[in-house]
Amino acid sequence: MKLHLNSDASLLLFTGYGTDHVLINGQRHEASLLLTAAGVEVAPWAGLDFGALTAAHFEWVARRELDILLLGTGARLRFPHPSLTRSLVDARIGLEVMDLGALCRTYNILASEGRKVGAAVLIEPAG
Repeated sequence: MKLHLNSDASLLLFTGYGTDHVLINGQRHEASLLLTAAGVEVAPWAGLDFGALTAAHFEWVARRELDILLLGTGARLRFPHPSLTRSLVDARIGLEVMDLGALCRTYNILASEGRKVGAAVLIEPAG
């Protein structure tokens, strides 16, 4: 699905998504990632499925200066166990879990408002 472009070319925004990828400013990404105002980082959970997420993955995110983390769990909504996300609470980072489409739309709005938001995208391996 394509999303509308923002006129501020300096912002990194989602411009499309599918079951196996996201587009950020038109560039296709097929591995799990973290998108923030600082840039795109390949996530340590790249190549893993939802059930393989660990507390260390969320600790990695918690080291960033964010107010809120949007976690996109793919085509369906799945919530990580609270014990996995404790580091986000300790870092005072809010967590919102959503499907990939909602994540893309919500991130674009919050980033356009200048919020300190991160988008953790889970792209699960085919199989």
